[in-house]
Amino acid sequence: MRVEEALSLLKEKGYKYTDKRQVILSFFNQENRYLTAKDLLKHMEPNFEGISFDTIYRNLHLFDQLEILESTELNGEKHFRMRCDHHHHHHFICKNCGITKEIHQCPMDDIEDELKGFMIDDHKFEIYGMCPNCQEQAPMY
Repeated sequence: MRVEEALSLLKEKGYKYTDKRQVILSFFNQENRYLTAKDLLKHMEPNFEGISFDTIYRNLHLFDQLEILESTELNGEKHFRMRCDHHHHHHFICKNCGITKEIHQCPMDDIEDELKGFMIDDHKFEIYGMCPNCQEQAPMY
């Protein structure tokens, strides 16, 4: 989703356009990885002195609820990224840096036969590990 589309959706749903929301959306739009509220706070603090975690979390959860952002749990902490809406896919997620790689094969193609008679209304499939760059930087044991 692009920033302009996200801001239009916010307006359509009755939420205000703010500079902070534009900065949040632009930040996520330029990153190809999952980020935490702490990452966002660190990015915003230089331009929005005194911005609180409450403001960050409130906006992240609003964007997640409106399906502007998608979220996942990594290392016991919620991470967010801009939602990909151009086609059905899944992700490999680096547990170290949060970068993602699209996986175009869907395991549901094989699983649906095992679930005959069950109504499936959604699914999520993620693979976790370390990207090549993080593997190179990891100390050898």
